[in-house]
Amino acid sequence: MQTFARLLLITAALCFLSSAPVRSFAAAPEKPNIIFIMADDLGYGDLGCYGQKKIQTPRIDQMAADGMKFTQMYAGSTVCAPSRCVLMTGRHMGHTRVRGNTWVKENQSLKDKDFTVAELLKKAGYTTALTGKWGIGEEGTAGVPNKQGFDFFYGYLNQHNAHNYYPEFLWKNDRKVALRNVVDPSTISKGPTGKDRLGGVATKKVDYSHDLILEEALGFIDRSAQNPFFLYVALTIPHANNEAGRKVGDGQEVPDYGIYNEKDWTKQNKGQAAMITRMDTGVGQILDRLKALNIDQNTLVIFTSDNGHHREGGNDPEFFDANGPLRGMKRDLYEGGVRVPFIAYWPGTTPAGSVSDHIGYFGDLMATAADLADVPCPEGLDSVSIAPTLEGKPDEQKEHDFLYWEFYERGGKQAVRWGEWKAVRMPIFKGKTQLFNLEEDLGEGTDLAEKHPDLVKKLEAMMDSAHTSDPLWKPSGKPAKKQPAPGDGKQRL
Repeated sequence: MQTFARLLLITAALCFLSSAPVRSFAAAPEKPNIIFIMADDLGYGDLGCYGQKKIQTPRIDQMAADGMKFTQMYAGSTVCAPSRCVLMTGRHMGHTRVRGNTWVKENQSLKDKDFTVAELLKKAGYTTALTGKWGIGEEGTAGVPNKQGFDFFYGYLNQHNAHNYYPEFLWKNDRKVALRNVVDPSTISKGPTGKDRLGGVATKKVDYSHDLILEEALGFIDRSAQNPFFLYVALTIPHANNEAGRKVGDGQEVPDYGIYNEKDWTKQNKGQAAMITRMDTGVGQILDRLKALNIDQNTLVIFTSDNGHHREGGNDPEFFDANGPLRGMKRDLYEGGVRVPFIAYWPGTTPAGSVSDHIGYFGDLMATAADLADVPCPEGLDSVSIAPTLEGKPDEQKEHDFLYWEFYERGGKQAVRWGEWKAVRMPIFKGKTQLFNLEEDLGEGTDLAEKHPDLVKKLEAMMDSAHTSDPLWKPSGKPAKKQPAPGDGKQRL
């Protein structure tokens, strides 16, 4: 009799549970989702959590407070395309395919034999998407996103077209989607194929590309929430519209100045600040969507920038102290050109409010993704997983032997980071090498090369060994007449 009563109670309980309303949350997949958000030309000092005082970035600052802020993370390069190539391939600048920004179609595109982090994750069962700026695969080549591991793509193929925030079209997978903007023909470049309509300045401005890129990112998250996914959000903010800068002296394209409208600043500085705050709002929208779908605790979100800050389109980086304590900016291999803000947010896994001084760079995404997806990482790469650091296990974190960069514009230059030491050689391969101790001189103001000749030889040998020649890439231009002044080395955190 007692057994029968228990059965009645259990049956009643099951009936009650089956009739209860179900929360409309997505079931979290076993493998963590990965979202990599990258700004374009955002300086190390452009965010509040890295010391910025004039530009408001509350959502990214909160992301850092709730996650992990890295203080010694580096971009793949000091300009757009090669930095993105390093990120995708896990190979540093001495080994990767695209090593500069160029109009030459062959140089600017990945090949069939290149293997990207998107391909790795797709093979691991992830749905993959890119929204934003690609820059390493021209139309009609094997380098386009859908041939490099991405299931979905929306944005710009060509980085020069990405200068214009009001373009006439954006790509959706393999087709051009017309927008309502009208671009002045006299400002348009023919591009690498001789027939492309790239860049330019719009005379009719309706569709702001940043907002469209963000909408597509949010839509992908909604569609993919029940399966593991990889989303690469390659924002174009706050890169200047260089063509607008040359034509009208203002390349900071943004629909409005927002909270900066009444500031007693130049219109260019208002535009720069408004772009960054608009970007910050968008990052917040992504985080909010993850929480609304109840997948935030199973999603790693990384925010960073592709290289250092710029001085294009009328922007005044000194006004904003955009490189913080660092020397140099975009196109420099001093710290201001390659050290970037880097924030990881993974509730319940990455320790909240933590700061890491681990030395890593963009190429580490490949090994990290392989770790998180529980698949082997390809051999022979320049990639070290930062999963132990992200998971709060710094004692298990492996280190690079050294980090390496090379850059071909302005006569070329090389740099290597080895522990506390940093060497910069200009012009590339045979120029004079400068030596800095970053622990004592973060602003790279004191060249110690004469005091440590043996150490200079050691770091030069590292640079020589890291470089592999590629007939498509040769130094061009003349060295800059004036080198950037040293930073003050004082962290503004």
